[in-house]
Amino acid sequence: MPKTFQAQMANNGGRWHLYVVLLSTPVRQWPEHAWPRTAPTPTLTERARTLAGLGYEVAPAAEWEWIEDSDTPGDPASPVRLIATVTVRPLRKEGRA
Repeated sequence: MPKTFQAQMANNGGRWHLYVVLLSTPVRQWPEHAWPRTAPTPTLTERARTLAGLGYEVAPAAEWEWIEDSDTPGDPASPVRLIATVTVRPLRKEGRA
């Protein structure tokens, strides 16, 4: 069974950022991508292409899940941070299972 990871996409009022969480690796080395625009939200197709460019694909039966967070927990006036997460796996190399 291939190893899986979590990919996250976040926006706090600026550009959308997508990254693959590699817990045993320093954050600065995580595969990542930032879209140059702030809106609209990247489509499923754009996310899939970006993940492929980073060497990953959405795991079978996995779906994007969305949550809201805030920069200042408990402060209803704090800017909202949208975070999406999905399980991914490394792309399979041609000729390898």
